Amino acid sequence: MADQYAQSGEDSRPTEMPAIRWDEPPEGPVLVLLDQTRLPAEEVELVCTDAPALVEAIRSLAVRGAPLLGIAGAYGVALAAVRGFDVDDAAAALAGARPTAVNLAVGVRRAQSAYRAELAKGGDTRQAAEAALAAARRLHREDAEASARMAERGLALLDELLPGGGYRILTHCNTGSLVSGGEGTAFAVALAAHRAGQLRRLWVDETRPLLQGARLTAYEAARSGMAYTLLTDNAAGSLFAAGEVDAVLIGADRIAADGSVANKVGSYPLAVLARYHHVPFIVVAPVTTVDPDTPDGASIEVEQRPGHEVTEITAPQVPVAGAEAGGGIPVAPLGTQAYNPAFDVTPPELVTAIVTEEGAVSPVTAEALAELCARSRQVTIS
Repeated sequence: MADQYAQSGEDSRPTEMPAIRWDEPPEGPVLVLLDQTRLPAEEVELVCTDAPALVEAIRSLAVRGAPLLGIAGAYGVALAAVRGFDVDDAAAALAGARPTAVNLAVGVRRAQSAYRAELAKGGDTRQAAEAALAAARRLHREDAEASARMAERGLALLDELLPGGGYRILTHCNTGSLVSGGEGTAFAVALAAHRAGQLRRLWVDETRPLLQGARLTAYEAARSGMAYTLLTDNAAGSLFAAGEVDAVLIGADRIAADGSVANKVGSYPLAVLARYHHVPFIVVAPVTTVDPDTPDGASIEVEQRPGHEVTEITAPQVPVAGAEAGGGIPVAPLGTQAYNPAFDVTPPELVTAIVTEEGAVSPVTAEALAELCARSRQVTIS
């Protein structure tokens, strides 16, 4: 199998460019995104001057990942406010851009509420826009802090469950600095293990259909000097059977009140494999990903992606024989229907633990999650 071995020397950040940043050039404020559809071939920034441009960036996955979507949503509301567009219209469009990731709506609400609160106090639209931007920046800062705490708590849990280190961790999709204001969620735990000299191997699922694992997680792992190996999603079972996986670490796009976890499609089969092979299956996500208003997994709206993502191979960078840049090469007969859910839902009984910045929940129950969320609210208020 093809391996990427750990490099010597100090770690570098997975990318020199931040995944998201607010900028104020002479022509007016903009939101600048690292276009994740262009990775790993090239690092290109995408400039959004209004909410519709950001909505399109979200839908095309130029910006993605639950925590980062929350940050983007907040900045999107601030951008509309600062540039004088209708804030409520922008908020509605942004919140509906991707239905499964709850953080997007949370971020939108944070900035929108700050905007409305300032107006209610008698402030003008300029002051209200400043309040929305301050709320977005605060959320960005909080997410970076949460990322660091999740990494610390996740590594402590691994040490408890698997004493001795030398972890062989399997991960799915992409959960590093490309999805976060900090170093990520599940990937941040693996990175902490690497820095502590306790990571033996990071197994990276390629993650169909858009290859976020192959394009993005492998990119981050390589830039961080981690020992990693890329595998096709349907090869994971053979790894478990060979005893090559010590733990599974994934992120989450929405966690229901009962502990059901919606994550990138392919996560549920990993949970089933992990249970059969007695391997810990650990979800790492900020408290903002827990949605008390979604009672259970059956209530989670699962986004359906276009069929061409399955029936075609996309060539976004350079022309390939038979396809133009940005087009696709057909791999299925013309007219083939494709089932292409963006996410699947893992029931709580298959989840060993949910790790958040406020602590870990294990076993995963509705009561334990509710207590965790209540504790988090108390910390926020104080």
